[in-house]
Amino acid sequence: MLYDNHNRPVNYLRLAVTDRCNLRCFYCMPEEGIQYLPKQELMSYEEMLRIVRMMVGLGIDKLRITGGEPFIRRDMMDFLGEMSRLEGLQQIHITTNGVVTAPLVPELKRLGIRSVNLSLDTLDRRLFHEITRRDDFDKVIQTFEALLTHGITTKINAVMMEGKNDNDLVPLAMLTKDHPVGVRFIEEMPFNGGEAHYDQLWWSHRRILEVLQDQFPGLEKLPDPPSSTSYNYQIPGHRGTVGIIAAYSRTFCGTCNRIRLTPQGMLKTCLYDDGVFNIKNLLRAGASDDQLGAAVLEALGNRAKDGFEAEGRRLFGLRVSESMATIGG
Repeated sequence: MLYDNHNRPVNYLRLAVTDRCNLRCFYCMPEEGIQYLPKQELMSYEEMLRIVRMMVGLGIDKLRITGGEPFIRRDMMDFLGEMSRLEGLQQIHITTNGVVTAPLVPELKRLGIRSVNLSLDTLDRRLFHEITRRDDFDKVIQTFEALLTHGITTKINAVMMEGKNDNDLVPLAMLTKDHPVGVRFIEEMPFNGGEAHYDQLWWSHRRILEVLQDQFPGLEKLPDPPSSTSYNYQIPGHRGTVGIIAAYSRTFCGTCNRIRLTPQGMLKTCLYDDGVFNIKNLLRAGASDDQLGAAVLEALGNRAKDGFEAEGRRLFGLRVSESMATIGG
């Protein structure tokens, strides 16, 4: 088992396989998109497989594949097949926007993918187009239905945005009435590739909870799993659950068990730091697995206690502004 300098166990790696995305979501990047990394700066599948194998040897046993949108990277399913055979890796999860995912769901089931987080901020087709700047709502719903049909544990991730999807909180929560899904409402973060959208956070985790309690009397608090990022609840009589992720307020940092690898190989021990070191560069310079592991251990030995300290350590005090697609959603 891996531990950081605050005695928190670390067993969960979030691996971003690409910075490219087929949507242009309001909260993630500017309308014109971002400047993507040249292909040679991205980690190859072989490099990612070696790094993950090394980290499994250190104590990582849970992996989440993210992007960008992971399924627009060529040969992604072959890569998932390789990962599924990695000895010691107990869980593989995926985060996707669902635009090209529906045809792949049967194979994801066969590979033993533990769960899928599906990004869906509204159930209104017009508003979906406005938020994502793409007309792909029907494709995402097809993915949602395919995941349910094949019995893959599914969570809906919805970022709450003032003046955008204010009226979608209740309709999204109602998905849990007849479907065994978790719907998680997420505070908007400043990782949008540009200027902050608001002077203050309007949809805080407290406000989200207040609306849910007002609309669903008797809302029941559920026990939160160890290292959970969400506060979890159940609406009486509903099959699924609702959750609230205080991603901007950062109230869950004390139990964080996650580290991240960006598409270019930057290790992040906190979402809010600007990167600790580039493990891909070490690998390409000829470092052995033992040397790569030692660098990871050193990084965990100097980990910020929470997202606020991590943000304060950023080089030259630069504010958070990069697109989430370059980090790994």
